[in-house]
Amino acid sequence: MSVLQMLQNRSNTTCELCTSTTNLSQYIIPPSLNESVDTCVLVCSDCRDQIEGNIEMDPNHWRCLNDSMWSEHIAVQIMAWRMLQRLRAEGWPKDLLDMMYLDDDALALARATGEDKDESEKIIHRDVNGVILENGDSVVLIKDLKVKGSSMVAKQGTAVRNIRLDRDNANYIEGKVEKQQIVIITEYVKKL
Repeated sequence: MSVLQMLQNRSNTTCELCTSTTNLSQYIIPPSLNESVDTCVLVCSDCRDQIEGNIEMDPNHWRCLNDSMWSEHIAVQIMAWRMLQRLRAEGWPKDLLDMMYLDDDALALARATGEDKDESEKIIHRDVNGVILENGDSVVLIKDLKVKGSSMVAKQGTAVRNIRLDRDNANYIEGKVEKQQIVIITEYVKKL
């Protein structure tokens, strides 16, 4: 059974955040690179577009988090926490955050994208041209890179898909090159 089918079974084919039943798809929670039921949620296109920043946030749409934050599934709890953090300036999300409980591991994963930090505190990753990089972006190497601890050389022009940002250092990202997970310095990549 595919991850999408398991998510549909888990959620009764409804968005796990707002309970919509239309335009559903699987969303991998950043910074995860693995596609599993524990790292994905089933979301509608409206929720996905707002999560990914494709459309402006509609605070009233997210009042549904009052229910979904109590989900038994950690992945849903993490996404509810992140969205409430984004909306905390609205007032009502702060009250929900005060009621919400995540264990230490789930809270660490929820904080991995820095949703709880003010804009001035966030670490911003930029490519060689100054373009902001996000988890899940694709980049291309702009020069040959020797991989430390290995005889492998990552060649110029190699595309690295689904990157993961280092949350402690703005100069480092992670990605797979030739099926090997490596750390790459941001000044040697260009966003695709």
